[in-house]
Amino acid sequence: MMTSDVLSRFDGLGLAELVKRKEIHPRELIKASIQRIEEINPRLNAVIHTIYEKAMETADCVDGTGTFAGVPMLLKDIGQEIEGEPMTAGSRAMRNYRAGSDSEYVKRIRKTGSLILGQTNVPEFALMGITEPILHGPTRNPWNTGHTPGGSSGGSAAAVAAGMVPIAGANDGGGSIRIPAAYCGLFGLKPTRGRVPAGPRFGRHWQGASVDHVLTRTVRDSAAMLDAIAGYEKGGAFHTPHFPGSFLEEMRKPLGKSARIAFTTSSPLGTEVHPECRKAVLKTARFLEKEGCEVEEVEAPVNGRKIANSYMTLYFGEVAASLESLEEVLGRKAKFGDVEPATWVLGLLGKATSAGEFVMSLREWDKAAFQMEAFHETYDFYLSPATAFPPAKIGELEPGGLEKWLIELAGKANAGALLKKAESSASWLKRAWKGLRLHSLPI
Repeated sequence: MMTSDVLSRFDGLGLAELVKRKEIHPRELIKASIQRIEEINPRLNAVIHTIYEKAMETADCVDGTGTFAGVPMLLKDIGQEIEGEPMTAGSRAMRNYRAGSDSEYVKRIRKTGSLILGQTNVPEFALMGITEPILHGPTRNPWNTGHTPGGSSGGSAAAVAAGMVPIAGANDGGGSIRIPAAYCGLFGLKPTRGRVPAGPRFGRHWQGASVDHVLTRTVRDSAAMLDAIAGYEKGGAFHTPHFPGSFLEEMRKPLGKSARIAFTTSSPLGTEVHPECRKAVLKTARFLEKEGCEVEEVEAPVNGRKIANSYMTLYFGEVAASLESLEEVLGRKAKFGDVEPATWVLGLLGKATSAGEFVMSLREWDKAAFQMEAFHETYDFYLSPATAFPPAKIGELEPGGLEKWLIELAGKANAGALLKKAESSASWLKRAWKGLRLHSLPI
């Protein structure tokens, strides 16, 4: 077997099995992955930092007992801190930051035997459903380099889809795993909040909306990784009830003839959905029906507009908090020029949002959670488009000339309250939301 073919022929579990049978050495896998990254990454810009030497050193210590023993992996450049390595979060304000310790997520990843080769590109502070930060430049979709791989885990998705690694770290607070998975032909699961650790720097990410996991080519890799990293975390803000079984074993069980599946091709906001996105849902629904499932077209019992508005309130508040916390990194309060203009404006909107508004937004989430729990008493699954439109072209969702000028003007003037009152103040953001995150609301 040619080592160069291994990465394309096997998923993560398949590679680990080869290592356990001593048919291939982890060093060979690392070399094959490095070769692939060096060959393809200049065209895609998926990987923005490498730690090849550390991976090689660790490869000699692999004992073959971990779930993904000897398997090369990349991590996302936000929330997945590696001791001693940079974590820029796609922002020039963070370019000199070095992590003091591994995050709990990374500690659990290491226990699987995975070998970490580097970090993948993200939009600044993972705020967008596209991956085009000013600091590192845009990541391109390996299926069509003129288009986005989505975001915010766009770098990870591009790397996995291009065969650089079989698994890459990702996280999702508003579609950041699901959007890139849809755009790059991968499997992407956002676990329930509290299922995967968030610490130790934070007890929660985005009020529990953001959860860490992986992007993979196969369902079984995702399930096996969830088995390995899920579990109670001391100090965590949320704790999901322990699942006594194995996600990997559950995945192998037939769906069953009694499964009830609801589906929709509509937007929860009542806005346009591209015909290709509708077609994908209908094709899947027909397949499931042929498999014997009971399939029914049903709308979710939630107010999509209220959920979207509550999410935007959270969005603004979290960005404002992120900008405040930059003082710990910069040694001073953040200024307009430290971050991208759009990020600064989002922070201003957060500062102009009251504590009462923030709490009311969380209450809307809780209301929707109970409504969906009741819904799933009847239906086992709810099928909908992952996004409202196919992947945008690189640069397509960037603010236009006038919008850029207004954003910069508002940012320099610290006009958060005025922006909040102006319905058109964030039209560029609304376009991005409409196109990318329409069916990825955190409910």
